[in-house]
Amino acid sequence: MSLSHSPQPIGSSVKRLAEKELVALFALMMSLTALSMDAMLPAFPNIAESLAIIDYQKTQWIVSAMILGMVFGEIVFGPLSDAIGRKKSILIGISIYIVGSVIALLASSIEVFLLGRIIQGFGVAGPKIASRALIRDLYKGAAMARIMSFVMMVFILVPMLAPSLGQLVIKVADWRWIFALLMIQAAVAGGWLLLRQPETLSKENRIPLNRKRLMVDVRFILSRRDVMAFTVLLGCIFGALMLYISTAQSIFQDVYNTGDRFPLFFGMLAIGSSVINFSNGKIVLRVGMLRCVVGALSVMCSTAFVLLVVAVFFSGVPPFVFFMALGMVMFSCLGMVFGNVNAMAMEPLGAVAGLGASLISSLSSLIAIVLATIAGQFYNFTVIPLACSFALFSMIALVMLRYGHRFSRASDAA
Repeated sequence: MSLSHSPQPIGSSVKRLAEKELVALFALMMSLTALSMDAMLPAFPNIAESLAIIDYQKTQWIVSAMILGMVFGEIVFGPLSDAIGRKKSILIGISIYIVGSVIALLASSIEVFLLGRIIQGFGVAGPKIASRALIRDLYKGAAMARIMSFVMMVFILVPMLAPSLGQLVIKVADWRWIFALLMIQAAVAGGWLLLRQPETLSKENRIPLNRKRLMVDVRFILSRRDVMAFTVLLGCIFGALMLYISTAQSIFQDVYNTGDRFPLFFGMLAIGSSVINFSNGKIVLRVGMLRCVVGALSVMCSTAFVLLVVAVFFSGVPPFVFFMALGMVMFSCLGMVFGNVNAMAMEPLGAVAGLGASLISSLSSLIAIVLATIAGQFYNFTVIPLACSFALFSMIALVMLRYGHRFSRASDAA
């Protein structure tokens, strides 16, 4: 079988930005994804009123529509960045993102608004995918891990702070100004990249878009049952996270009446995931990726089941302290799952790792959209649908982990 070759890093022949400037630039670009989702959460009631959304379940589409756009964007920008270069791909993505932001900002109906969100999602996939490839061009091994850890440090803080930004905007101005701020951030990031960062993928190392070659590589990736099992696993866990993000505003403000403290409690649940993300490297070296994921999924499933039982006992609304404590445990487990399972899915792909990353991300996002959308229809202003979804999705994820590990071992033996 003929597989494509990965572009060779050319970091030694490219003038690099100072390390601190590089981290700041790519943290600014990559944080667009989280900001575009989480900064919107406090504005859900305002958007619903402005666009005459009567059914609350439809507000969940504000998050789902953007992820749907990313599904298609991630498929496109992976091969595109290998064909035309990282810098052009990022700038094209940012330009599309700004167009989507303008459409959403000016929307007077939910249909036009969701179209803008889909275009936003498609565009933000450019900096999301190509930025990682650019860093990979410049750094290898421990050096790359070090840079990415700094970028992720900033990236992880964004979900904790984004709702506060959104709430601040709607206190002093119309919700549409959130999109104006996102456009400014995207424009600043694009201009900064254009002026300061040289292209890292030389023309001789680029891989022209070739439909026949792409189809061969796609078939190879899809034929790996271990990779597909890990992709379904990621989709299940991302689906649970999407459901939470889509319903968090209502759970905190409508169910628990937290009012303006919603961003504070939202950020508190993200802290556990952040701590585990920083600790993951040391833990993995001691016990291995498989044991980490098995343990995390088992704890998540058990905790969600306990939350479900208690929620049923309290007619759907368990004591707030109890909800927060169990929520922190579940979100801590998320931090252990995503990075490790992504690495397990990428490990067998070798020369098609770039395309593989795009497909894994895209397919897992698509699965997440379907699961979160279905589960979201059962939201009834209690935490029962959330607890039930976390328990069910983590159980499916455990089955997929066992299935994927079995085929991974079989492939290694062969």
